[in-house]
Amino acid sequence: MSATETGFAARPIGEIAASLPGATAIFRRHKLDFCCGGAARLADAAPAAALPDIEAELATLAPETEDAPQATEALIDHILARYHAVHRRELPELARMARRVEAVHRDHPAVPQGLAVLLERMAFEMEAHMMKEEQALFPMMRAGAPTLSVPIGIMRDDHDDHGARLRELEALTNNHLPPEGACTTWRALYNGTAKFASDLVEHIHLENNVLFPRFGG
Repeated sequence: MSATETGFAARPIGEIAASLPGATAIFRRHKLDFCCGGAARLADAAPAAALPDIEAELATLAPETEDAPQATEALIDHILARYHAVHRRELPELARMARRVEAVHRDHPAVPQGLAVLLERMAFEMEAHMMKEEQALFPMMRAGAPTLSVPIGIMRDDHDDHGARLRELEALTNNHLPPEGACTTWRALYNGTAKFASDLVEHIHLENNVLFPRFGG
């Protein structure tokens, strides 16, 4: 999708930030005020020279809808690019926004106290899990190992732990539903946690139900 096809320039930056996970990091990098200045259109808020680059960066965040490939090598590559890389990109930004929301709205009855700590814990646990896959399990799969039931069992246990964390995430965020009148950052945070949760469920599904059974797991 080209930058011109996305139509980001005509949209208010606060609306983009609240609806497109990852956009807040791009706006911060370009020093665009998406909270107090969120009513401004991107075309008006961004320097004209930087607008094409900003639109192109936003376009890379658009959700991918293609089906996962069937061939094992291609499926592993898809998991690495669509899920491992995206989790690593999105979780730190979500934790940063959670810290801000918890600090700025600490007196609000619906503040998600402890959300930043939970997201940081999930990032730590998932990084350890993904490294085990990238450095050991996936190379063995690529090499054609006929059965990998023991390491796959460990990965499945990790996935169960991730599922427990997702239930904690749902509880802290009221099922990713911000309170009435929530600021742009709060809405962007919950939109991002909802997208992350959906991604992680699909990620686990592809491994548990599609990839792992091919290797006796």
